[in-house]
Amino acid sequence: MKVAVLDIKGKETGRKADLSNAVFGIEPNNHAIYLDVKRYMAHQRQGTHSAKERADIVGSTRKIKKQKGTGTARAGSIKSPIFRGGGRIFGPRPKEYTQKVNKNVKRLARKSALSLKAQEKAIMVVEDFNFESPKTKDFVQVLKSLALENKKSLFVLGDSNNSVYLSSRNLKRSEVIIPSELSTYKIMNANNIVLLEGALEGIELNLNK
Repeated sequence: MKVAVLDIKGKETGRKADLSNAVFGIEPNNHAIYLDVKRYMAHQRQGTHSAKERADIVGSTRKIKKQKGTGTARAGSIKSPIFRGGGRIFGPRPKEYTQKVNKNVKRLARKSALSLKAQEKAIMVVEDFNFESPKTKDFVQVLKSLALENKKSLFVLGDSNNSVYLSSRNLKRSEVIIPSELSTYKIMNANNIVLLEGALEGIELNLNK
């Protein structure tokens, strides 16, 4: 698959990038995408929620009133959930939410997600660029030139670039990553994927293992 290479001003450079059909041109597997996105979102949950149940409450175990003759229900402990300050009934406990998905399924999911974006013509290839110093306005100018200022965009760099990363960090609609950080969720969550020329080899290498 041939895609025109653009510069940071949004103009064609006259070169074309060859996107591997094994990565960007497969028949998308929607179930694999579902499994990998579900796994990613589950991993975002801390699972540290906790509430004290009856056995966890610190307090006296004295019977608070006699069993019979009070005209009200019997009660044996101040820790009872029906009393203020008592334990919570079936309260949340710390839990591990992580899910396992085989690496072959994760790889298939990422290929499927990239292929879907390619079918939607939502992938663009831009020549490698850098900033002299981190400036958000420079990155915003790149977004405007590529007509992405009002869209969710995912930039994939060839190598870690601190200036570009810091320039984009304050922008909610844009994210900058390197090929090893590419996930199915991030691909599907973005309206447009911007691949820098230097990232193509790394992406294809990671997904063709």
